[in-house]
Amino acid sequence: MVTTDSDRRKQLHVAMFPWLAFGHIIPFLQLSKFIAQKGHKVSFLSTTRNIQRLPTLPSHLSPLITFVPLTLPRLHQLPQDAEATMDVRTEDIQYLKKAVDGLQPEVTRFLKAESPDWVLYDFAPYWVPEIAAGLGISRAFFSIVNPWFCVFLGRSPEGMINGSDDRTSVEDFLVPPKWVPFPSNICYRRHEANWMVSGSSPNASGVSDLYRMGMALKGSKCVFIRYSYEFDPQWLTLLEELHHLPVVPVGLMPPATAAKVGDKENDTWLTIKKWLDRQQKSHVVYVALGSEVMLSKTDVGELALGLELSGLPFVWAFRKPAGSTESDSVELPDGFLERTRNRGMVWTSWVPQLQILSHESVGGFLTHCGWGSIVEGIMFGHPLIMLPFLVDQGLNARALVDKGVGIEVPRNEQDGSFSKNSVAHSLSSVVVEDEGKVYKANAMALSRIFGDMKLQQKYVDDFVDYLEKHIGPKMAVEVCLNG
Repeated sequence: MVTTDSDRRKQLHVAMFPWLAFGHIIPFLQLSKFIAQKGHKVSFLSTTRNIQRLPTLPSHLSPLITFVPLTLPRLHQLPQDAEATMDVRTEDIQYLKKAVDGLQPEVTRFLKAESPDWVLYDFAPYWVPEIAAGLGISRAFFSIVNPWFCVFLGRSPEGMINGSDDRTSVEDFLVPPKWVPFPSNICYRRHEANWMVSGSSPNASGVSDLYRMGMALKGSKCVFIRYSYEFDPQWLTLLEELHHLPVVPVGLMPPATAAKVGDKENDTWLTIKKWLDRQQKSHVVYVALGSEVMLSKTDVGELALGLELSGLPFVWAFRKPAGSTESDSVELPDGFLERTRNRGMVWTSWVPQLQILSHESVGGFLTHCGWGSIVEGIMFGHPLIMLPFLVDQGLNARALVDKGVGIEVPRNEQDGSFSKNSVAHSLSSVVVEDEGKVYKANAMALSRIFGDMKLQQKYVDDFVDYLEKHIGPKMAVEVCLNG
């Protein structure tokens, strides 16, 4: 029996299962809201504590999104109540992955009992596709990172599973992969490449990160990805060719700029806004390096002194590093706050990043180059001062440098160290020197893509349409029975 459009438009049930990092959980939740806005049901799977830390759902969507709390197995290597990467040190994230694997029986029971039409998952629960396939559930990998990172990881899912296509040394990652057929400067620096080498080896969980990624991709019917064709489409095409899977961009997912904040957060914003209102237009540097980066005392010192040396006004979101305790928290240099009191603000708690970036006094964004932060910076047309640290961030920085929207802070190739002088010079080059006008113009040009809500909504519409039209045989049987 042929299904009609009206049959396809019946309410779907989509399960979402992100990796236990808020840089992943929030985009998965955002995508869940897009699905719910189209009238479909969503079951959002995460651990109990992570669900408790999520923002309250809009009242019109809360009936359609159900949070499914999972009980994370306790490991003695993890701190009590550690349920996300922000709760642990970088070197202990491997134990969090091991704990995630212990969720397999609970997730299996959920999928059997609820039988959703789709399950969208992250790289970590690599065992979900096989379970879903056995139950006749349509399944897809949702990549919150961009296609060049996925391409860089391996020529194919099998290549990732077997160890990243025989790349075993640091040198192998200092050039673009041989399977990239077009000119590209996207590759790792020597001090970053150790991550790729270690990612190819099994960790405490018993498997490597690349194995997880490869298995997640191999078992998928398609790949959904936070990207758009208007920004370097050749990477999307290459990813599809390499993996022999449909690659469906869901858009860049720029956040709504008019998001409300609570009373306490609003007090913070009003304080910062009052200060920003007094600053010269396009001269303030906003500094935010995410919650995953464990900066050394030296790095914090050079960054702080570089901000001071630049002479520019700044707002610095100086959050406590992931998993840090009082004994290993890093302090700012002696006298820094006093010396910069009249032209800088340092916030050690939550800051309203979107509201800050939307203010006309901001003229540059010093960022760690997480993909979500890049989207937020570029949507407002801000040139970038790039200081990448982890995983895909270095590759993102190379891609944005190629687009001429800013510069990377120069670093020592061997150990990744940087100096106050390199920070100060980079800030001045982007925000006040003549060359900065080019970066600003290029960023403004890209903002017409990144900040085009109508364009990005079209991607969301097409994504949900894809979900509706590509449900598996289980739903097809139901449609026949209902017909």
